[in-house]
Amino acid sequence: MRHNNSQSKLGRTSAHRTALFRNQLASLVKHERIRTTLPKAKALRPVAEKVITQGKKDTVHARRMVRRWLPDRSDVKRVFDTISPRFATRPGGYTRIIKLGPRRGDGAEMAILELVERGEDG
Repeated sequence: MRHNNSQSKLGRTSAHRTALFRNQLASLVKHERIRTTLPKAKALRPVAEKVITQGKKDTVHARRMVRRWLPDRSDVKRVFDTISPRFATRPGGYTRIIKLGPRRGDGAEMAILELVERGEDG
């Protein structure tokens, strides 16, 4: 039985899943919106919310915690300098998922995961 196992495995090992989330999170930080499958978007959303919440603290420890998820230092800087200040007064809910319908090739349900308050350049 799957007692207390709420995380979706997405058909991957834990290391592969972590690498997938790191790459998608880096793309989300860079472009502020990504197009992916619905299950991946739903699984990535809590990770993105936690990273942005850490960015609101702006301490050395918070930067190290965000660095766990974002391999590029410029992405970490972007979280703390541009993304998190936009959400300073918002208590949560920094991302939205927009369903797009099935993908043409295999029928996978597609979605857009984007930041609620997108910047002018994003």
